[in-house]
Amino acid sequence: MKDSLNRREFLKLAAALPLLKLGASARLVPPEATLSSPPANILILIFDALSARNMSLYGYPRQTTPNMDRFAGRATVYHAHYAAGNYTTPGTASLFTGVYPWSHRALHLHGTMLDDYTLRNFFYLAAPHYYRLGYSHNLLVTTLLYQLRPDLEEFKFGRDLSLADTEYSDRVFPNDYNASFWGEELALRGSSTLPSSLFISQLYRLWQDWRERRVQAQYSKQFPQGLPSNNGVLYNMEKGIDWCTQQLGQLPQPFLAYIHFLPPHHPYNPRKEFVNRFQDDYNPLKKPRHRFAETGATNQFLKQQRQAYDENLAYADSEFGRLYEQLLSQGLLENTCLAITSDHGEMFERGIWGHGTRTLYEPLIRVPMILSQPGQAQRQDVYTPTSNVDLLPSLLHLMGQPVPAWCEGRILPGLDGPASTDSSLSERSIYAMEAKQNAQRGPLKSGTFALIQGRYKLIRYRGYGSASGTGGAKENPDELYDLANDPEELENRNLAEKSLAEELAHELEVKLAEKGTRLA
Repeated sequence: MKDSLNRREFLKLAAALPLLKLGASARLVPPEATLSSPPANILILIFDALSARNMSLYGYPRQTTPNMDRFAGRATVYHAHYAAGNYTTPGTASLFTGVYPWSHRALHLHGTMLDDYTLRNFFYLAAPHYYRLGYSHNLLVTTLLYQLRPDLEEFKFGRDLSLADTEYSDRVFPNDYNASFWGEELALRGSSTLPSSLFISQLYRLWQDWRERRVQAQYSKQFPQGLPSNNGVLYNMEKGIDWCTQQLGQLPQPFLAYIHFLPPHHPYNPRKEFVNRFQDDYNPLKKPRHRFAETGATNQFLKQQRQAYDENLAYADSEFGRLYEQLLSQGLLENTCLAITSDHGEMFERGIWGHGTRTLYEPLIRVPMILSQPGQAQRQDVYTPTSNVDLLPSLLHLMGQPVPAWCEGRILPGLDGPASTDSSLSERSIYAMEAKQNAQRGPLKSGTFALIQGRYKLIRYRGYGSASGTGGAKENPDELYDLANDPEELENRNLAEKSLAEELAHELEVKLAEKGTRLA
């Protein structure tokens, strides 16, 4: 047998390479479901970094969400709903795919999902019946939507609804948005990674600063604290809501629209009438500082940041109210399923603010889920723990399609009438994680992992050394909370209920080993 190619054979092979590439990149069309009735539209609204703990809908003392409260009067409200991660990338990828971050592996700040999940997401599975649209203010979400753009009839870049946009690299490299965006972020936006040309970097920053100052000055009366921004792109909610009200009435039906707004995410810059709205006597419960507490995050600082966040949330809710009125006046909710949720929450306690943390306390991962079915008129409340991985199977259920075997979520209780009393739903385990220190493939050697089962929640710190978190012994740093009796997570029951803690920890470790081994 010859072990080399001659020139003629090499040229034949080279000529075939483009065809081989085309065949490898061709996307399969999902099997067409048999629909018993005309499918309803699906509208998914994400409010980034929206913690259920700060919503008046869920009992917060400040009236932060009166319009969402009003919408909840004709929707199913989930009271123990969890994000799969504590920041945008893993949380959003789990929304799209119905699996936890240990499966889709969008673990990192600018990460993307494993290639398998470009065929395992609700956009792909909605074909061929739905017109599919995806947009986000948050450019980390744009990165994920860009990965799934073959499944979207309409994909919009962040700049499409912006007031100012200083990004340019994807215009130079239009077919490589994710790589160019990350490269531009590293080189020119103040990253600790040095750019190849310090001179160009400084010129770019001067130009960027000039453009931003000009737009900020234009809107200074409406937004005295500045406009909301994300990675050099400036927004306001008004433009996004105006676009929604116009667009949703014109989209081909049925449609599946995913729209991801930035507020109440930092920077907390609401419109002028919401500034200082909550200068009141509310004093949040003071909690002990965590070992991951941040320098300078005093109780006074956290109180100020919480007030600013609450004001920004009230601003976002006000703009949702405008959209809600339009949906009602257009009659769109009569044939549209509307879901409101978030990719993660926000934290203002234990010496930690925001969501750039290794912790997984309730303010960070308990998020809203408010879902109305077409024509729903009565409120329904569900207290069974649920997860954002449940969105995909629930949408497929509403579309009349089967739930695939690889999905890690369950159909949300209450979608077939009164909330299910199936005991398996309350006994199921729900997970959340922060694992950005790990490689995309291979075992998850470090990170913070949470398991919620009924009233109990276990938090396990992995790979951080033997020091305890809060209230745990050195040799056993896990935290176990009884959320029914201790919703503020103040009493670590890890030692008092040692057998339960060990049982839940074993279950979690088995899952981590299984998911890590599969990708090693």
